[in-house]
Amino acid sequence: MPLKRFFLLLLGLTLVACIVVNQPVASIGQTEILWDKWGVPHIYGKNTEELFKAFGWAQTQSHGNLILRLYGQARGRAAEYWGASYVSSDRYVRTMGIPERAQQWYEVQDKEIQGYLNAFAAGINDYAQKHPAEIDDTLKAVLPITGVDILAHVQRVIHFHFLTNPRQVASLKTSPTQGGSNAWAIAPTHSASNNAMLLANPHLPWTDFFLWYEAQLSAPNLDAYGATLVGMPVLAIAFNNHLGWTVTVNPIDGADIYQLTLKDGGYLFDGKVQPFEIESQTIKIRQSNGKFIEEQFQIERSIQGTVVARQNDKAFTLRVAGLDRPNMMQQLWQMAKATNLKEFESSLQQLQMPLFNIIYGDRTGQILYVFNGQVPIRNTGDWNYWQGIIPGDTSKTLWTKYLDYKDLPRLLDPANGWLQNTNDPPWTSTFPSLLDPKKYPPYLAPASLGEANDILRSQRSIQLLQESEKLSFEQMCDRKFSSRLELADRILEYLIPAARLLSNPIGLEASEVLKAWDRQTNADSKGAVLFTLWAQTVQTSKLFSKPWNDKEALSTPTGLADVNNALAILEGVAAQVKLLYGSLDVSWGEVVRLRYGKQDLPASGAPGSLGSFRVLDIVSTKDERFQVVAGDSYIAAIEFSDPIKARVLTVYGNATQPNSSHVGDQLPLYARGELRPVWRDRKEIEANLESRQVF
Repeated sequence: MPLKRFFLLLLGLTLVACIVVNQPVASIGQTEILWDKWGVPHIYGKNTEELFKAFGWAQTQSHGNLILRLYGQARGRAAEYWGASYVSSDRYVRTMGIPERAQQWYEVQDKEIQGYLNAFAAGINDYAQKHPAEIDDTLKAVLPITGVDILAHVQRVIHFHFLTNPRQVASLKTSPTQGGSNAWAIAPTHSASNNAMLLANPHLPWTDFFLWYEAQLSAPNLDAYGATLVGMPVLAIAFNNHLGWTVTVNPIDGADIYQLTLKDGGYLFDGKVQPFEIESQTIKIRQSNGKFIEEQFQIERSIQGTVVARQNDKAFTLRVAGLDRPNMMQQLWQMAKATNLKEFESSLQQLQMPLFNIIYGDRTGQILYVFNGQVPIRNTGDWNYWQGIIPGDTSKTLWTKYLDYKDLPRLLDPANGWLQNTNDPPWTSTFPSLLDPKKYPPYLAPASLGEANDILRSQRSIQLLQESEKLSFEQMCDRKFSSRLELADRILEYLIPAARLLSNPIGLEASEVLKAWDRQTNADSKGAVLFTLWAQTVQTSKLFSKPWNDKEALSTPTGLADVNNALAILEGVAAQVKLLYGSLDVSWGEVVRLRYGKQDLPASGAPGSLGSFRVLDIVSTKDERFQVVAGDSYIAAIEFSDPIKARVLTVYGNATQPNSSHVGDQLPLYARGELRPVWRDRKEIEANLESRQVF
């Protein structure tokens, strides 16, 4: 071979090698997972089906034991696998018809989506087969996983724990209570960089199916980064090169309890006796010796839904929205693939998700809020009426259809330049309000901010947005970690003078501590322990002398209704704090701890009900401390610049497998109030690479 030709050939091979190294693997016929040093999988699929399979593999590597347990519960066979402690879970799952409905959902899926579900399940099975030592032996009975299992899990989590849940059903209540969130969308007019920005900040328990899983998914025509609830095959909060969105739990009534009058073995409906549909089920229960016993029970169904309780001559049935809309996973997948607002809203208009506000931003500078969900069309009653038990003896109260997308509260590009939601009603998604509740059905949502569950957190969110005419990306990240208590600003100006005037010595000492306190719940804040224990002891529903009113929407409720009671509780709490911790000005972080995996760190943040934007829910522990069990879980701050700028944090880490180094590894960042940079570019990922897997 002539020397010149040889060098040209060598140069060509070198260029090809460089191209191979620097291109996403999806373009050269491989599927690959690049694991970064925080345990986040960056998945490059040679095609979409391979992407889903690799995503199933990745989730199993990070959360395999948890996922198999959750899927076993979603089948309604957990007691068969693991014993009597799961009987109540199986009974609930079977009573709600989850396994059978999941099969029905699977059969009507688009063939493409059906293939993706199968691929995700195959990834789980493949990992478990090739890494048997990483999976607990007691959990292998659940294998193999199928696409039906995935839909059963989705249904159990979304419809029967978020929309309604076992505890509520048992108490004959149906208001959605699982989890909360903060969300902001900032328009260019309110942004220091003139780029739209988005803040995603869900608050969920730090355990079970509430855990978030962070990932990047790349395939032909897709490059999305975000998080999903563990065991779910698509991202629920995400952004791509064009747009992004987040979700918050909205106050939506998608489930109702009906009271039936029993007669002649059936129930009365429009003056006639209707028979129950009756089904017998058998639960197998594993015993400690490996043998099984069986428990049989009956499921009764009426026109309204499944019977959940009987009392004398009454029966109570549960009706849940969205069980006839099986394409939630397809809708979320289309949202992740959207490249502009029109495509994104086209996905939303399918209304396959039964709840969740949508807060959106994009590279063109547009921002959007939608009170998303399947809102039943009702012939009578307002929000408060439908929170009670509904008469079931008449077809006048039976809903069968939902509001169309065009009939839901929606705001696009408000003039003030921002949108927010903290689980408050849609009317305060921007402020002053641009949505008039009188233009919507009275049953759609609570009528005002005053009826919000965490009104003080909502008010704090709005005030943080109003503090600056222009908000920078850095300011948005900093304000996410604001732990100032709105309740303290409302009440201390009344409580401290009263304590100085009327209190015993312990009350006077308490008043001095509260005066010196910075009104925050940072780890080094002194006075926060005293105030928070006092606030959680006082009945807040009876605390304020001046209730909320729409003319002072951001500064009411306020004032002390019962000064003597407030002071008596303050003195009692102060004595308890001094006894337990030796001082009234003990620091917040000494008493409230971030404990997860091997981490035990001082906490910053407080319950949202006290008006903290940095939300941590806490429970008491045996060592006379408090431990965080819920609250800030996944955080993403995104600026739609060119290129997109983003920082994230999966607070408790991106894994639960016992041998993983990523259980709790991000908690020190959270304790310091820091977010991680997002690595989306392949060079950045490889510069922070922990391991590589090629399929």
